[in-house]
Amino acid sequence: MKKLVVLSGAGMSAESGINTFRDTGGLWEQYSVEEVATPEGYRRDPELVTRFYNERRKQLLQVEPNRGHELLAELEKEFDVTVVTQNVDNLHERAGSSRVIHLHGELTKVCSSRDPNNPHYIKELSPDEFDINIGDLAGDGTQLRPFIVWFGEAVPMIETAVRYVEQADLFVIIGTSMNVYPAAGLLNYVGYGVPVYLIDPNPVDVHASRKIHVIRKGASAGMAELIKTLCTKGAL
Repeated sequence: MKKLVVLSGAGMSAESGINTFRDTGGLWEQYSVEEVATPEGYRRDPELVTRFYNERRKQLLQVEPNRGHELLAELEKEFDVTVVTQNVDNLHERAGSSRVIHLHGELTKVCSSRDPNNPHYIKELSPDEFDINIGDLAGDGTQLRPFIVWFGEAVPMIETAVRYVEQADLFVIIGTSMNVYPAAGLLNYVGYGVPVYLIDPNPVDVHASRKIHVIRKGASAGMAELIKTLCTKGAL
């Protein structure tokens, strides 16, 4: 079975109603990056940051995977699919994707403030306990913090992602500006001659000289066109 690797970004979840950070009207216009997405912001005002992510978790209860998520999950019938996502929501999993690598953390999880990536202290929250409060402690006695990779922090899953990308027979980019590193650098690990497709309604500068098949549509319509194209080429 051929290996399909997908790199997804905020545009993948935008059709589901998840606010993007960089677009007009996005979350960055309501909060500054420094306030809610850096270790320094968390140390300065842990209550604000905790409240911000509580609100984002509650938003997950109001949204559903879109057709793009569903079509991607359905491709597991034809391909060995790995989703590498910059998104922290759980919509890929809810749509049925079975192998999802979260580069920037997971919104539904919390962890130790001292040792965020220690698996012993990472906790999956159930929907009825999405609110974390100051005073809620991890197993090591430190305040529970969002299991999110903030700006300035290492991206521990990037090496795992690279290993899958290097083995890809087909590489698809969906809904990402390709401006956030190290995720944007994953394209450099795609093998020579491996077909690359980019799905996004907006122009995207991928900073690469290789041939890329561009589908100028949103996630759902773009995934539908990708599947049609793969069928035409005999890849399905």
